[in-house]
This record gives sequence, C-alpha cells and structure tokens, in this order.
Amino acid sequence: MTSLRDEPVEVEIVTSDLVYEGRVWDVRNDTFRYGEGEITRQYVAHPGAVAVVALDDEERVALIQQYRHPIRHRDWEIPAGLLDVEGEPPIDTARRELAEEVDLVAGSMEPLLSIYTTPGGNDEVVHLFLARELSPAPSAHAREQEEADIRLEWVALDEAIDAVLAGRMRNGILVAGVFAAAERLRREERAGG
Repeated sequence: MTSLRDEPVEVEIVTSDLVYEGRVWDVRNDTFRYGEGEITRQYVAHPGAVAVVALDDEERVALIQQYRHPIRHRDWEIPAGLLDVEGEPPIDTARRELAEEVDLVAGSMEPLLSIYTTPGGNDEVVHLFLARELSPAPSAHAREQEEADIRLEWVALDEAIDAVLAGRMRNGILVAGVFAAAERLRREERAGG
C-alpha cells in the first residue's frame, strides 16, 4: 500500500500549561477535545534532534559510547544532537554534530529517515542522515560533561545489527539508523547489480 502514512490531526486545545521549564526541554499539560470528550495529557515538549549514520569505505559505522543518566548506562549510539540553533536546517545540524562528536566531515550527507522517538510521551522528532565520504575535521572539538569521555569505535554494519538483535545495544535511534542504512545499502546494491 503506497499511501500508508502517519496522518496529522488538528485538535482543539482547551488549555495548555507549562508544568516545567527545563534547560533542554519542557513538560506541558494539555487538555484537548478528541472524539466525544476532552482528554488531558502531559508530555515532554522537545526541540527535535538529528542523528548521523557515518559509514566509512569498508561499511563500518561510527559508534560512540557515552554515559546517559536516565538509564544509568554508557550506551552505544550514533552521533546525534539537538536542533538547538534557531533557523539551522537539520542537515546542517547533522554536519555540525558529526564534527563535534566524532571529529569527522562528510563529503556526502543524505536524509535517511525521520522518527518520532516516543510519541506517547514526547513530541521529539529525530532526523537521521547517512554520511559517507568521510574525512577528519579540520580541528578536534573540545568535549565536556557526558561527552568528555566519549568512546568512538568503528564497527562493521552487520556486527552492529547483530548486537542490536542480540539485545546488547538498545538505543532506539541507533537501532533505526543501522537498520535503515543496511536497507539503503541493500537497495543500492540491488539497483546497481
């Protein structure tokens, strides 16, 4: 079914209150009309983000490991960052984050997919990009806080997928990114051969 897609819905917002204003995101309490009545929901209002599947010429993906306090893990991720520069297009944010998190520049950066991370609890959308033709950034980026001890590993794309399927890596953005990149490569190979 080629027309299968998420559908935007306009609802009447009865009230919308800021419950908590945070440094990165806020918590809102909305009451809205839906169906025959009114519903109240709290959610995280998020600025959105980007993430980058950076593939080298050997089809290895750049994975980073860093501490994430809410889950109390140093999880494996792909380079990512917030859409926190007013007016900056997501692709430019992706280029910036690739340089900031792993000191790389991409000769080719193309949209891969966009995902809602937790649509029942926040409005975050993450735009994922596929970066290829990689080279070192002109200078290394200074890192602090959780980023101070980022660990970078180049991992074969198939090995990353195996780790996801075995439950050893559970970051949702990484999962979506590596599977989408693998499918993109499979389709390119099929179209070329």
